[in-house]
Amino acid sequence: MNIDQNTIEALVLQIIRMSTEDGPGIRTTVFFKGCPLNCAWCHNPESISPKPQVWWVGNRCIGCRTCLSACPEGAICLSESGVEIDRNVCTGCGTCAAQCPAMAMELLGTVWELEPLVAEVIKDRAYFNTSGGGVTVSGGEPAMQSPLVALFLKSLREKGLHTALDTCGACGREALDRILPYAAMVLFDVKLIDSEEHQQFTGQGNRRILENLVHVAGYVKSHVHPAALWIRTPVIPGATDHAENIAGIGRFLSTQLTGAVSRWELCAFNNLCQDKYLRLGGKWQFEKAPLITSGAMDELADVAKKSGVDPQIVSWSGATRETGNNSRKEADVV
Repeated sequence: MNIDQNTIEALVLQIIRMSTEDGPGIRTTVFFKGCPLNCAWCHNPESISPKPQVWWVGNRCIGCRTCLSACPEGAICLSESGVEIDRNVCTGCGTCAAQCPAMAMELLGTVWELEPLVAEVIKDRAYFNTSGGGVTVSGGEPAMQSPLVALFLKSLREKGLHTALDTCGACGREALDRILPYAAMVLFDVKLIDSEEHQQFTGQGNRRILENLVHVAGYVKSHVHPAALWIRTPVIPGATDHAENIAGIGRFLSTQLTGAVSRWELCAFNNLCQDKYLRLGGKWQFEKAPLITSGAMDELADVAKKSGVDPQIVSWSGATRETGNNSRKEADVV
């Protein structure tokens, strides 16, 4: 496939620096916009749409009404609760965000070309060198924009930087194969082992995802890159947090991916994203769900360790609550 590197571009949601959650060491994570899944618990709902969007951050607003006159589509109005955006009319042009003096209107999604994006993340090379970190591409689903993502990782590898692909696996094989040679490691989400449950909570079954996971595992075992495969399972109350799901995922990993997985991380539910849904004009299904207890995470980790995988690869991380109260506890437990 011939691609003109001078014209290739992709829609990036945000670039997060100093991350310690998206691979080894201190990392810069580039979040690409657009995801084929619509997970009911998604803590980055602004990453799902493949198009630019705008939202209103109420605690920044100074009430100047600049956004109302700036919007060329007339998609913005005032209500008792503040600024409202008609999502059926808004085109995501970003004019309101560009003119808002308080930065209360925020544009979600910026077009980047290859060379400027490479130059932006290379600024953090010193942190990578001292911590054993690097750059992770995430989303959304980065494979949806595989032409730029592949060239982006290739350029970083040529500059000696560690690279990682964070994927939900719901992508075409061609897109995945375009990226894999330039990813030093893959972080692969496995949410639900039952395809009907997966369909219920994400909008798609998991057949393609599991087939792609087996493909990635084979790639890891037969190629120099990727050299490592990490599995991540979000532990969501009432959705993925039952023992049957964790045991089923473990059996799949132990029988279908023998020797390929170096880490299986259970990621505790994050309940801090409700405002994001409100800003997008929606409602979050899990808004009243509490943090999971540390004891429950320990129990699920024990189920995982007894599922057939090497117990040494199992860990859990994230904020939890102590039994009977709402105090938070950050953990990364092996």
